[in-house]
Amino acid sequence: MGDFNLALVIVAIVVCVIVFLFNVYLLVNYQHPDDANQAYFPKFVVVLGLSVAAISILMLPADVANRQACRHAIYNGACNLTLPMKDLWLAIYILDAVLVFFVIPFAMFYYEGDQDKSVGKRIKSALIWVVTTAIVCALVLGILYGLIGEVDFTVRHLSSTTTSFPNSWDFSSGQPCIGGSHQCSAYSANAASEKTWTMRTTFPEYVVALATIVGSVLFSIFGGVGIACLPLGLIFSFIRRPKAVITRSQYIKEATELGKKARELKKAADALHQEERSGSKGRKWRKNVKAVEKELLQLEEDVKLLEEMYPQGEKAETSWALTVLGYLAKLVLGILGLIVSVAWVAHIVIYLLIDPPLSAFLNEVFIKLDDIWGLLGTAAFAFFCFYLLLAVVAGAMMLGLRLVFITIHPMKWGGTLMNSFLFNVGLILLCSISVIQFCSTAFAYYAQATAAQEIFGHTLQSLRGIKYLYKYNVFQIAFIVLAGLTFVYYAAFGWRRKKPSGRFQLSS
Repeated sequence: MGDFNLALVIVAIVVCVIVFLFNVYLLVNYQHPDDANQAYFPKFVVVLGLSVAAISILMLPADVANRQACRHAIYNGACNLTLPMKDLWLAIYILDAVLVFFVIPFAMFYYEGDQDKSVGKRIKSALIWVVTTAIVCALVLGILYGLIGEVDFTVRHLSSTTTSFPNSWDFSSGQPCIGGSHQCSAYSANAASEKTWTMRTTFPEYVVALATIVGSVLFSIFGGVGIACLPLGLIFSFIRRPKAVITRSQYIKEATELGKKARELKKAADALHQEERSGSKGRKWRKNVKAVEKELLQLEEDVKLLEEMYPQGEKAETSWALTVLGYLAKLVLGILGLIVSVAWVAHIVIYLLIDPPLSAFLNEVFIKLDDIWGLLGTAAFAFFCFYLLLAVVAGAMMLGLRLVFITIHPMKWGGTLMNSFLFNVGLILLCSISVIQFCSTAFAYYAQATAAQEIFGHTLQSLRGIKYLYKYNVFQIAFIVLAGLTFVYYAAFGWRRKKPSGRFQLSS
């Protein structure tokens, strides 16, 4: 068993290094040219945040593997050599909460500060916002922890009479206790034996629990929408693809129109910037900023579509062939994603919403995959957890383009500003806690007897004031309802070519 644990530690270290390098690669390739060779602190926060989110998702499969390390122990103390997963869970999620509520807001306030101000003034302004947030959060957490920071476990009070030590023991299903009393049997005990055992939870566990609640609200909304729009968006992107190359005259006409609209958009953006400098940032100003952001994104999509429809250069034919292959890849990935999404929704209904569950479903699939090869079930388990995170990001993007009160922060290859990076990293970090809690509940049979089950199962679902949200499956029901509504929306309107709300669009 010691060799197994050593191998698990080595794998964990290697995976952490790979995750860090991959996130650096994402940052380098997604960053906007304007942020090259500057904004190093926000970049460090982005890489750290993405690494923490990815590692936290991978910790649940590691927790399962860590549990299996001493399942077949042949000597005493073998389990003492395993990883201290509960301490690692609490450490990673305290770091998660600090990043989400303090570090990332500071980095965003600093990055978005007026560039005309000195560095010192920008740091001071960002610190004022963050310190104010920290004081408010500390007061709220302290008051809540002092008033309702307790867990209520429902237990049965069992007892049995005493008797002289017998020469032989005679126990059976009909005689489970000493002395003829059946009070020591939880199955035969009467309802009056139920008691509530109250104890105060630790402060780190309480912080994780409240962060999970906040993340669960966002997860239910964005995840429910994203679980449907992620695969369907790829499929309908293939349906709306350009079918053929346009002529040169059509290209010139469209390019001229786009250039004209780009100048109008720049004029509108300059006017909004002047209003910002004058201090008139009211509701109408924010609404106009949102409208300009939408039009800018649509204009960029139109430019990309025009370039696809009229490839230029010496390798124009190759470019068109790659475009066609790209849309075919979207179709394939969309179909595979749709299968995974349907499996997720079916599993939630079968295993979580129906009591008692009709089947363990995906839990049994993972166990059978583990029987085929030790890490196959664990890898499939990690994939389903990661897919939920992707669904959250896809849902946030979709709602951000349609709802006024949600800020748009698109991720574009070679064109993502640091504030968009920081926003999406904060969203991923906040929802990653809820994804882990959701997965530990949805795959409770597969992930039983793990440290995650102890934190996110027993403690969280028994926490005073919060347990009813989990008792009545509020988040799971909201997730399924939003997934169904999104599916209906895409079935009705997804096949249509997207059009902007304003004037910036390709002419017909």
